[in-house]
Amino acid sequence: MSEPIKTDALIIGAGPCGLFAVFELGLLDMKAHVIDILDKIGGQCAELYPEKPIYDIPGLPYVTGQGLCDALLAQIKPFGATSHLQEMVQTIEKIGDPLFRVTTDRGQVFEVKVIVIAAGGGSFQPKRPPIPGIEAYEGTSVFYSVRQMEALRGQRVVIAGGGDSALDWTLNLAPLASHLTLVHRRSEFRAAPDSVNKMIIKRNDGSNFEIACDTLLAFFGLTMKLGPVADWGMEMKDGEYILVDTAAFESSVPGIFAIGDINWYPGKLKLILSGFHEGALMAQKAYHYVYPGKRLIFQYTTSSTSLQKKLGVA
Repeated sequence: MSEPIKTDALIIGAGPCGLFAVFELGLLDMKAHVIDILDKIGGQCAELYPEKPIYDIPGLPYVTGQGLCDALLAQIKPFGATSHLQEMVQTIEKIGDPLFRVTTDRGQVFEVKVIVIAAGGGSFQPKRPPIPGIEAYEGTSVFYSVRQMEALRGQRVVIAGGGDSALDWTLNLAPLASHLTLVHRRSEFRAAPDSVNKMIIKRNDGSNFEIACDTLLAFFGLTMKLGPVADWGMEMKDGEYILVDTAAFESSVPGIFAIGDINWYPGKLKLILSGFHEGALMAQKAYHYVYPGKRLIFQYTTSSTSLQKKLGVA
């Protein structure tokens, strides 16, 4: 287990709401780390609909999911938040007032004063291939993501799937693997045209055949599951959503907040713009956990030179 990372806030979820939470916390001098189970920033927007148009972000008549995430990343750049990708929070333990110890599935430990859950509908979980008993091989010879390319050097690798992930990893691992086979049930691929154009399809006559391999990488898409969130001691709504107040979007556990699609309160709307509003009020309350007894002076970015200095525009 690694040394604990000590910071003010841990944001669980790197989608638009989690990214904007970095901004709101940063304006109030709170440092944040961001954790996400996916291998890239952007949450559902970047993973499920990067090119899908969004029309209801204030001030942006049109923006794609990826475009919104790119803009948010540029907005939060001054605050230098550290991202931890392909990790999932497993346990949360209260060790002080305020202080939490958070442990991930990769053994990383955080010690933080506030936790912000911005995990959308929960964590993304890979869809398993319909192979009986495949669970016994997971983590040793069957994987649903690639964390270290070098670990596959010289191996015989079979990649299953026909989307962007499958084709991207086929191209990336081709120079490393001793033998590489891509298996896809259809004659067409769903990936970006540039990736498809780089593929060489050997044969597709419908016959059965065996392939000797060391590693199977299965990229059959993702599904949303609540995951360990339900075990963290917060009051839930219908077993799916975290109950929060509407003053600060704080859960029943003081110091743990929930913003975006994963929370519930009377009148809740599952809109990105609602999550932005929730993040702003969350930061106002979080400040008092991070700086107990210190007065918070409300300021506008349009007129405050101190805020503008933090943003690098003054």
